[in-house]
Amino acid sequence: MFSKEESKRLREEFWTAFGKSFPRKWLLYNTKLKGLSFKFHFDTKSALIALDLENDLENRIAYWEKLQSLKSILLNDYLPNAIFEEAYLLENEKEISRIYVPLEGEVSIHNKNTWREVMEFFNEHMAHFEAFFEGYKDVIEI
Repeated sequence: MFSKEESKRLREEFWTAFGKSFPRKWLLYNTKLKGLSFKFHFDTKSALIALDLENDLENRIAYWEKLQSLKSILLNDYLPNAIFEEAYLLENEKEISRIYVPLEGEVSIHNKNTWREVMEFFNEHMAHFEAFFEGYKDVIEI
């Protein structure tokens, strides 16, 4: 078991190492579309990349419908393992819509032996996600 301080230090180490290993500017929150953002997630049990829709319900539904219309393109040409969840519940009980790709296998931010695998997964899969977004941003925009 790790103390809060040790856990925080490991998280900071991971994200610093990831930034140094794969130095590039990710889109993340800078999509220019309100309520639509990309996320990296890595904790003690899992890792994933995601496209989150967190806007008011009306805009969330509008974005979701656009993304649903592009689902076969995303799955066939970019991320075949992407999972679409219209109603995804976050740990804080907030409901969002999410398209995500989980890393299969056991990984933990507390286990440095899994870091390289997660970093490579993040780099490869987020690059595909961003390429999809850049190619179809005009279609997604509401």
